[in-house]
Amino acid sequence: MKIAASVVAISVLIYFGVQPAKCQDKVRARDLGIPFEGIPGKFNAITDVRGVEVGYSTIVAGAGPLTAGKGPVRTGVTAILPRGDDSIHTPTFAAWHSQNGFGEMTGTTSIEERGLLRGPVMITNTHSVGTVHEAVIAWRAKQGDPDAGGWWSLPVVAETYDGILNDVNGFHVRPKHVVEALESSATGKIQEGNIGGGTGMVCYGLKGGTGTASRVLDEQHGGFTVGVLVQANHGTHRQLLVAGVPVGNELADDPELSKLLWKTENEQGSIIIVIATDAPLLPHQLKRIARRATMGLARTGSTSGNGSGDIFIAFSTANPNVRQDDGIADIRMLPNERIDPLFDATVHATEEAILNALVAAETMTGIDGTRVNSLPHDELRKILRKYNRLLESRE
Repeated sequence: MKIAASVVAISVLIYFGVQPAKCQDKVRARDLGIPFEGIPGKFNAITDVRGVEVGYSTIVAGAGPLTAGKGPVRTGVTAILPRGDDSIHTPTFAAWHSQNGFGEMTGTTSIEERGLLRGPVMITNTHSVGTVHEAVIAWRAKQGDPDAGGWWSLPVVAETYDGILNDVNGFHVRPKHVVEALESSATGKIQEGNIGGGTGMVCYGLKGGTGTASRVLDEQHGGFTVGVLVQANHGTHRQLLVAGVPVGNELADDPELSKLLWKTENEQGSIIIVIATDAPLLPHQLKRIARRATMGLARTGSTSGNGSGDIFIAFSTANPNVRQDDGIADIRMLPNERIDPLFDATVHATEEAILNALVAAETMTGIDGTRVNSLPHDELRKILRKYNRLLESRE
């Protein structure tokens, strides 16, 4: 994809524009000495799955009291294209899973019925799903999508709620932002934290957002890659686990963190998890992969509370001939008896993607001066050291 407009202006008070997916220079979770299982890919990102591209549009503007329709604005759009430029012409086998359905992901009934994902996966805020949905259809039609330009299109658009920091009822996501996210999509290193759809999100009572990670299987198990991207907006403060350590409890008495929102008994957030793989899996196998994201989520402390929308989608970039309309399609399939390493990879990449979102996110002040602090890196390292879980070699 061609890179769209670059960052226009960066300021706490006024910033309105697009951030390209590339140029990831921030500290990541494993840089802090957090121990993880499995071997990551080159970029430790969903884009390690060949062909997958990610693009963002980030909208940050205004400060002070909330005025509906004017701001402050802390929101955006994330686009994941399974096959890059070819995503609108060549579907992928796919499946989805709702761990707790207090949220939205459009297009899932079609995926359930036919086992195919057509076009991109989009993620935004709760009240912008409609805008993104319509804009994707228009974009696909303009690109010459034989479905959108013909008689139907059912885009996949998912959401999490950013109304703690963002003027969510101001409807600031516009069709142009959807196009910016799609046309800025790229492979390679991608940004995390306060970016795209994850811009205004809160995770475990700390600043959350977008995170990604990957795992590569050894040749004995096929050498396949699993990549995960999350929009993390879930969990209560005290739930947070890092490498099995009760970090949320350890941080609870910090005078600054004690001021954070969502430090309650009941979870009120959500998480969207997108899983990509190049392993030749059929839809029923991808359904099994999507379910395993739940275990990666649980490793960070979440119990998928009543108020949480925890919705996952998995797709395979193998089998490029899935769209074949006549004759007999020759489809490759990994035997079920060989799928366990992919389950492991999904769990471990999901866990790291969530923690990458937390580590990359920066403190943000939004509507009515509401401030959500980032995860304190130095304090985290002290806690991990206390429990003998810090990889000191990372220092």
